Amino acid sequence: MSIKKEMLSKKNWAIYGITADAEKFGYKIPEVMKEKGYNVIGINKKYKGQDILGIKVYGSLEEVTEEVECIDVIVNPNISMLVVDEAIKKGVKNLWFQPHTFNEEVIEKVKKADINYVDDDCVYAILTGE
Repeated sequence: MSIKKEMLSKKNWAIYGITADAEKFGYKIPEVMKEKGYNVIGINKKYKGQDILGIKVYGSLEEVTEEVECIDVIVNPNISMLVVDEAIKKGVKNLWFQPHTFNEEVIEKVKKADINYVDDDCVYAILTGE
């Protein structure tokens, strides 16, 4: 099974970079994931304590009490490095980097931590067929 299929078979996802802006992928991705039956948790300091699309939003991965099997990363590469650090601390072994959310340094850190990752595809495009 490919790493993409393996990750998409997992049902408990955190969306790091969830937003209330319906025009952005930080809104569109959790929306389609919920429609497809995924359990979705939001992470964004700006929206901490709020609900977006009926999804509880935390300020960091450290605050999350629910199981997280995969993290969909929808932030800039500088913040992505912090996401990797939080994933390592929390023991999350699957990261999906949306386009333009990572750099070489981020990927090197992920590899050294032996974390599964995708960096060449978009969750939204796969789930919607677009």
